Amino acid sequence: MSPQLPQPQQQTRRPLAYLQKAVNKQVAVRLKSEIEYRGKMSNVDPYMNVILVDAEESENGTKVANYGKVVIRGNNVLYVRIEDRL
Repeated sequence: MSPQLPQPQQQTRRPLAYLQKAVNKQVAVRLKSEIEYRGKMSNVDPYMNVILVDAEESENGTKVANYGKVVIRGNNVLYVRIEDRL
């Protein structure tokens, strides 16, 4: 039997848990298509699908539209930035 290696002492980061703590906070969601949505995140699921309320869409920094509610499929997301943590 080979000796067991010591386990690293760092805590595992879980992106989903981090996002779930940000429910009801302002976020910016950047899509792979370079479109960005900003709004209050009302829900996120295990697939990282995101629901934003009072959302606005912008492209290249220019506001394009306002929406009451937006559902964003997780596989289109490039990143989610939690606004009040900046």
